[in-house]
Amino acid sequence: MIERVDNPGAELYSPAEKIGELLTEQFEKNPHFYFFSPDETTSNKFDRIFTVEKRAWGDLEQASWDLPEVAGGRIVEMLSENVLFSVMTGHLMNGEQAMLGSYEAFLPIITAQLLQQMKFIKQAKQVTWRQPLPAVNLLATSTCWRQDHNGFTHQSPALISTLLSVPSNLANCIFPVDDVAAEEAFNFMLNSKDVVNLTTFDKNPRPRYIDSHHAKYQYDNNGASIYEFISDEKPDFVLTAAGDIVTHETLEAMKIIREDIPEIKMRFVGINALSYRAIGTTQHKLTKEQFAELFTENKPILANFHGYPETLENILENYTARGRLRVHGFNEEGSTTTPFEMLRRNAASRYDLAMDIARVVGRDDLVTKYEAFLAQNHLHATKYGADLIV
Repeated sequence: MIERVDNPGAELYSPAEKIGELLTEQFEKNPHFYFFSPDETTSNKFDRIFTVEKRAWGDLEQASWDLPEVAGGRIVEMLSENVLFSVMTGHLMNGEQAMLGSYEAFLPIITAQLLQQMKFIKQAKQVTWRQPLPAVNLLATSTCWRQDHNGFTHQSPALISTLLSVPSNLANCIFPVDDVAAEEAFNFMLNSKDVVNLTTFDKNPRPRYIDSHHAKYQYDNNGASIYEFISDEKPDFVLTAAGDIVTHETLEAMKIIREDIPEIKMRFVGINALSYRAIGTTQHKLTKEQFAELFTENKPILANFHGYPETLENILENYTARGRLRVHGFNEEGSTTTPFEMLRRNAASRYDLAMDIARVVGRDDLVTKYEAFLAQNHLHATKYGADLIV
């Protein structure tokens, strides 16, 4: 447990490696726990599990470079998300826990199966002799924002939008902001019943922002919280984000505005979970009264989302008027390029967000300044394959 974070954003840790550590502990605690993955356990930074468990393998010949493999291994790898999901749900039907990890862009392959599973859950909850089933837990990494080598084909947050659109209210989309929040997300998934959980996070080192108490508080407080370390009293603007990389960009945008327009007061509200038509989980949704406390009654809201911006915008419109909202996110603009260039291409970078505020307060000079930096980074990244900022 991380009791406190003295300098939020200063230290880097991998959420995926933290999940790998927790998976390893689960294998040691629970002899019936299984992990399913197409073929990316190692590339997604979950490979610590190989220190305590072996990959499932039949009597086929093994090469010298193969990882430890036995017929009864509980790490199941096969390049077919459809087969893996089918086997996993069979295991869940026996009342035993499991998780499936994959590249974010390829989890939509199992969309039809997920929707059928949600239909089954809905029906099973109406049958008195049916016992609650362990949650369908999906770990999505190698996300749309960081595909440095694979490019546009590996960039799609579409499953998030699909799950959040199903009115049965049986899906949670979870966005841990850092490794500490990833641990709390893992605990939440393990304790869930009769629901689908999709947890999305970067596999690369990310800034650590919150402590364990704050991470747990977000679930208890219906999916959102104020980041006090960067927020002002009586804000002129409320900024918010759901997703680790877009949260970082939003917090950096606040620093830029504070330097260029110091008189502006801002608040940041972190969103860690979304469900059908709501901020928060299926069991604990943010109320309109709580939304007003966090986001104020009428101040402009500037949002940055890991997925398609319309998905978050549609949820926020259940709480407030569209006129207050400016929502950024993944606009289906992808390539094999640098991390910051991906943000620029989708108008989700810190400077894109800063431009929104500059426009509202009539600072055209700053809009020109920020546009010039984005153009400069584009030229630099194209020529040298690296960004001007990290």
